Amino acid sequence: MEQEQFKQEVLPLRNQLFLYAQRLLDNVEDAEDVVQEVFLKLWYMRSDLIHYNSIPALSMQITKHLCFNRLKVQKRRQEDLETVVLTSGGLNPAAELEQKDSVEKVMLIIDRLPSLQQTILRMKHVDGFEIEEIAGLIGSSVGAVRTNLSRARKKVKDEFFKMQV
Repeated sequence: MEQEQFKQEVLPLRNQLFLYAQRLLDNVEDAEDVVQEVFLKLWYMRSDLIHYNSIPALSMQITKHLCFNRLKVQKRRQEDLETVVLTSGGLNPAAELEQKDSVEKVMLIIDRLPSLQQTILRMKHVDGFEIEEIAGLIGSSVGAVRTNLSRARKKVKDEFFKMQV
């Protein structure tokens, strides 16, 4: 599929996809992000789109899956915050609040990382994958995964310390 055909067939779906994502996520910014991700995925698979019976149906399916993934991440993040608060049992209330605030700041910083760095960081530190496994799953070299992981950690650390000042 050429660029012009993509513009004619896929871009007009934007409003429909946005409304669907907004209903699922109940957040305008997240819905907009999901629609952008859908377009990106469709663009990368544009040469294979001729094999699908309905591009609008495929687009809706991708939108649904991306929204559900986003909701899972939000739920997991909330559970992580609750776990931090529960496991800090011996801390005084002020220290607990400070710890919870720090975790929220780190999560916000991670959300602003490039998509690949977010994925690698979460796979390594949340899901517990080894670097070789991550490389295999994302189709990258071990060196590239190490580099992206290092850059992500450095960015999180630097941004966190900037927030502390």
